[in-house]
Amino acid sequence: MSLTSDRPQEHNHFFLGDRHNHNERKVWMVIVLTTIMMVIEIIGGHIYGSMALVADGWHMSTHAGAMLITALAYRYARHHIDDPRFTFSTGKVGDLAGFASAIILALISLLIGWDSIVRLLNPTPINFVNAIEVASVGLVVNLVCAWLLKDDHHHGHGHSHGHDHSHHHGHHHDNNFKAAYVHILADALTSIFAIAALLLGKRYGWVWADPLMGVVGALVIINWSWSLIKDSGSILLDAAPKGIVIQQEIQEAISPFCNYINDLHVWQVGPGHFSAIVVVTTDNLYTPSFYKEKLRHIHEISHISIEIQALDKAA
Repeated sequence: MSLTSDRPQEHNHFFLGDRHNHNERKVWMVIVLTTIMMVIEIIGGHIYGSMALVADGWHMSTHAGAMLITALAYRYARHHIDDPRFTFSTGKVGDLAGFASAIILALISLLIGWDSIVRLLNPTPINFVNAIEVASVGLVVNLVCAWLLKDDHHHGHGHSHGHDHSHHHGHHHDNNFKAAYVHILADALTSIFAIAALLLGKRYGWVWADPLMGVVGALVIINWSWSLIKDSGSILLDAAPKGIVIQQEIQEAISPFCNYINDLHVWQVGPGHFSAIVVVTTDNLYTPSFYKEKLRHIHEISHISIEIQALDKAA
């Protein structure tokens, strides 16, 4: 005999982050700011003959493009939230976008590093005063954007499964939003290192300091991008580390009420949302609803399927 989880009422499978719309609006604001600054730098560079200004403008365009991926991913996930083609809705679209943005960030860091090494080996004259002004304006814009993207992590949940959604496992990271934030931090870090190097160069004539700081910045940025690639990639492959913790909690909650657990799978379906499949063998008359009630305290479980198999006493 086998019992599967009944469906006493209609429920949806919407697993977007609880701050999805809020984060989307912030990203669009940052894209507008970054694009305006990018256009000003490129036009101003051509008018005043500053290639450093033009280069910085095009550098900002790469980050604006990456953040456009973030914004479009939010929009796509929202518009296709009830598309039946997606078994567990579109909660993972953000992780896919975060993964793509992280790869773009890694490529940008490699280009910065390569360009810096070339300039380190072949020093070129630098107009320190103008370069410092450009880097300072860029830093101000980056800091404003970073402030806009600062996630205060006041998270709750909006699931349809009736759980108490107070949170106890840490923040519900939105890798899509995190990718946009890391891009802005990378740009800000580049500006800070550039300003520091240019000030040293202006004071002591250390032309090599600027490209050297570029290499250091590239190494830091590629480390950030690798961390984001691992985080988003693991979720795309259903290997979210937090799933292990939830798996252990499920075992602890159910084991006392069954003979043994045959099968147990936990995976992430969106920011702060996890799905679980549990198959238990028991010789009692407990129903799927009984086991669901035992798991109610695990707030991250947004969707669960429970199958009960009767113990074969003759075996």
